[in-house]
Amino acid sequence: MAKRDYYEVLGVAKDASEEDIKRAYRKLAIQYHPDRNPGDAKAEEKFKEAAEAYDVLHDPQKRQQYDQFGFDGPNMGGFGGFGAGGFSMDDIFSMFGDVFGGRGGFSGFGGGGGRRQAPRYRGSDLRLKVRLNLQEIQTGTTKKFKLRKDVACPHCHGSGAQDGSAKETCPTCHGSGVETRTQQTMFGIMQSQTTCHTCGGEGSIIKNKCTHCNGDGIVKGDEVIEVNIPAGVQEGMVLNLSGKGNAGKHNGINGDIQVMIEEQDDDTFVRDGNNVIYNLLLDIPTAILGGEVEVPSIDGKKKRIRIEPGTQPGKTLRLRGMGLPAVQGYGHGTGDLVVNISVYIPKTLSREEKKMVESMRDSDNFKGDNETRQTIFQKFKNYFS
Repeated sequence: MAKRDYYEVLGVAKDASEEDIKRAYRKLAIQYHPDRNPGDAKAEEKFKEAAEAYDVLHDPQKRQQYDQFGFDGPNMGGFGGFGAGGFSMDDIFSMFGDVFGGRGGFSGFGGGGGRRQAPRYRGSDLRLKVRLNLQEIQTGTTKKFKLRKDVACPHCHGSGAQDGSAKETCPTCHGSGVETRTQQTMFGIMQSQTTCHTCGGEGSIIKNKCTHCNGDGIVKGDEVIEVNIPAGVQEGMVLNLSGKGNAGKHNGINGDIQVMIEEQDDDTFVRDGNNVIYNLLLDIPTAILGGEVEVPSIDGKKKRIRIEPGTQPGKTLRLRGMGLPAVQGYGHGTGDLVVNISVYIPKTLSREEKKMVESMRDSDNFKGDNETRQTIFQKFKNYFS
């Protein structure tokens, strides 16, 4: 593959300043770095090409020879790659400091740098299931649980050290928390850093371990957790209690508790989003003549509603704002109580009742008109659509 002009590779003019060249290379190095493009051979090739161009153009002597002779100039074999010119990827990346996250900001590069901040262990998360009835969902509620979980050791106060003894600098990493490995490759001298296997990245070790927690800084303990559940939650929702989970080792970060919401089946209502549905079973006289009836509500109070004469089965009445609220104000406000009308048809009749019904059989008022039949048929179609 023919080499491209180095200025073209970096996308700079031939009179570009050293700062322009460095800025252009830095942008390409970040874009095509192998750590950001794992397994991408084309990106790796572009990364090498940009590094080769930078190796030549950032050095005044090499740049002068290249400007004068191009690729055919003397000593071109001594640079324009990763070879004898002393080009070191470590040297280049160290020049860019915090753009690459400091020395060692990308794996495989970096000069070891200073001491890293010691990691803080994080405790594991816990999960709880909370079963709620509709009344609790409508108003919100508070639940308390007694949990067995990891807590900070009371004897060493979570440090893991016996009787307040001090930690010692790790003899393997000398306090840096990392182990550095240097390797000669075709790209030059490469350095990689891994977490210290002795101290786990803390940079220090505990010589005198607490006998109660064996140096971990955590023990099993009981804790009462209070969960405030907002109104309007639904089945399957998860509430997160930050920092209420298991304690982390060596005074680390506590995990979380995920509270999973379950709804109890209700004997009276069916939930439909923020609406609740109640099935009202009317007697035939009330359905025919109309009147007032009572229906229950979620809060337990009875509500009186008006039934119009000739009310048909399947008709719905809506009591605005008597459903369930949206969670913490998100959504479309409070739902409704939807009353679905059913009419009770008795299975057995006395002799007198049977005569009364038979006397109505031939009346046109009890046969229904075409409009009523079409309405019922349309509801039947809608049910299956």
